[in-house]
Amino acid sequence: MPENTPNPLVDIDAWEAFCDELKAAGQQIIRPEAPIDDLSRAEGWRYLTRLTRIALDMFMECSDRDFPSFYRPSHETAKIGADNPDNHYLRAEINGAHDYLISGPRGTVAYLGFIAIAGGYEEEDGNMRSVGAIDTHSGLEINADGTIDVILSQTPKSGNWLKITEDTLAVLVRETYLDRSTEIFADLKITRLDSANSKPAPLTGAKLKADLANTAAFVKGTATLFADWAKGFKENPNSLPPADQEYCQKLGGDPNIFYYHGYFNLAADEALLIEVDDIPQCDNWNFQLNNYWMESLEYRYVQIHVNKHTAKYRDGGGVSIVVSSQDPGCNNWLDTTGHAEGTMAFRWIGADRIVHPRCTVVKLAELAQK
Repeated sequence: MPENTPNPLVDIDAWEAFCDELKAAGQQIIRPEAPIDDLSRAEGWRYLTRLTRIALDMFMECSDRDFPSFYRPSHETAKIGADNPDNHYLRAEINGAHDYLISGPRGTVAYLGFIAIAGGYEEEDGNMRSVGAIDTHSGLEINADGTIDVILSQTPKSGNWLKITEDTLAVLVRETYLDRSTEIFADLKITRLDSANSKPAPLTGAKLKADLANTAAFVKGTATLFADWAKGFKENPNSLPPADQEYCQKLGGDPNIFYYHGYFNLAADEALLIEVDDIPQCDNWNFQLNNYWMESLEYRYVQIHVNKHTAKYRDGGGVSIVVSSQDPGCNNWLDTTGHAEGTMAFRWIGADRIVHPRCTVVKLAELAQK
């Protein structure tokens, strides 16, 4: 090394600490209550690689808050916390001390919502709390040319204004489809309004070290959080109790959504019958199946969820959903895709009232006779 060349701030110890933290996250996959069948265990290890991919986008590739960009924090091959198969998720990292503009074509999705977030799963308390929200349910204004503009700032603005706070660190977008095959998602970009910088600053050792640490902490924190959730759901199987709605909001939940989470555990000759006798007025509702790690099952190729648009309704207006490993020939059958057990979720989105679903375990032979 030349005499006047400084020693690098980030040496191999930062990389080794990153690798050690990722290694420690593996303990969540072998917790004693977790399933030990080959499918669940294989999905668990894959889940950690997916969390790592998400975290690398979040903290390494898209973390410049002067030059923010949207990335997908959950999608078809990287999933977190009962990700909604009807959603196209976007997220951008921001600094609550500055103002930003989100703009672009509104698209045709049934529901479009923006949430400003403080905190994250990489932090000690694991909270990803909402500090402000604006959405189509509450009157998001659309421009005459079909585009939208949303200002993010601490002080109120005219038009579409999303409140942020000093500790805001990200904005999360939910674009909710009724039918993915026909609807067009909003094509959005985000720009900092008060930046004097013309180009991003070079990467520094200090930032790289912090980004590595946050990436690993996110993987470990997220894996731990939802393994804890699954453990709790498993204690009351084949039911869909209402979630703690206030707690859901602390973890980035949409304030227009009423959440239910549960656990299915079925024998090969059993099915879970989920019934809602009265469907309230709502922007959407849906039910989905997840694996133990709270990843939605493979919705690109298999029917693992149903919503307001895709459901077939009973003559009286209610709905019955059937969960099983084999097709019983019923309406709204959802395929467990080889899973004997796993988690599940039900949502009311923008509902004018709440109607609780009820669950019953039945024999497949009984369903075939109906």
